[in-house]
Amino acid sequence: MNATVHSVDEAKLSEYLKQHVPGFYGPVKSTKFKTGQSNPTFLLETVGKKFVLRKKPPGKLLPSAHAVDREYKVLKALGNTNVPVPEVFHLCEDETTIGSIFYVMEYIDGRIFWDPTLPEVGNLERQEIYEATNKVLASLHKIDIEKAGLSDFGKPGSYFERQVHRWIKQYRAAETTHYDEVESLIQWLMENMPKDDGMVSIVHGDYRLYNMIFDHKQTKLLAVLDWELSTLGHPYADLAYQCMTWHIPQIGITPGLFGLDVKSLGIPSEQEYTRSYCQKMKIEKIPDWSFYLAFGFFRLAGIAQGVYKRSLQGNASADNAKGLGAAVPILGQIGLQIINNGE
Repeated sequence: MNATVHSVDEAKLSEYLKQHVPGFYGPVKSTKFKTGQSNPTFLLETVGKKFVLRKKPPGKLLPSAHAVDREYKVLKALGNTNVPVPEVFHLCEDETTIGSIFYVMEYIDGRIFWDPTLPEVGNLERQEIYEATNKVLASLHKIDIEKAGLSDFGKPGSYFERQVHRWIKQYRAAETTHYDEVESLIQWLMENMPKDDGMVSIVHGDYRLYNMIFDHKQTKLLAVLDWELSTLGHPYADLAYQCMTWHIPQIGITPGLFGLDVKSLGIPSEQEYTRSYCQKMKIEKIPDWSFYLAFGFFRLAGIAQGVYKRSLQGNASADNAKGLGAAVPILGQIGLQIINNGE
């Protein structure tokens, strides 16, 4: 991959940010974070202060993908709620500045847990960390959309029907190989669509442990990151996406909890996690749980396929993008197993 694909003109950026971000003083040194599959993310270091920059990747992109302007909008709105997010300072929609639109936000120093077994901490802290993710998720889904100024952030109602069709379209646009597992999963989702129950909330779209920053010494959740896929939608989509962790094996591109004795680790079971969420949301039970999980796996397969396609085109953001191509049929297979087991 060309090394300049994911770089920025530091001198030009520094001059621009001096004029648009209060308290910004150049020169700036930019370093791309190795992680992040979708929108290239950079640490900006200046004299005495750090910032983070997120930008659209270069090249031909899938329709409606990489919407950093939507990310900026939801982060700005959530800054006034009890959902912890980084403070955002500026959105630049002029592509001539650094080659694509971008925004600048607060740098938050903390811990990111990449492995859901949380090997870095003990049992009590594991329990507290999972409970913190559960509490924040419920807080997000309880936000008054109108008061937050996000009434126009998505279409209310028929969320899963629209999402299934959207991700089929995204998947087809990025498709490189025919996978029977994914095709069977698509067919099942189309034939088993639950009736719309009218529930609408702000949804994160990629609510996973590795998209959160925790305090270095406490189990406090400091910030939820990566809001690119956020919209108005059904809260069960976020819950199911988080609960996919319990169905993914420990060994793989994204480590999971499948097959592990989570109780011995101090980690709640999937049932305990969903029960805790339901109590916070005052929900008695969740019907059609298999559908929500299966949809989550199809959606993740679509995301992985998109990243892999970008890697073939030379404009994927993360180093392991090519490896995600192999994950696509595996994700389809897990989705089918959930359906067959009637979870």
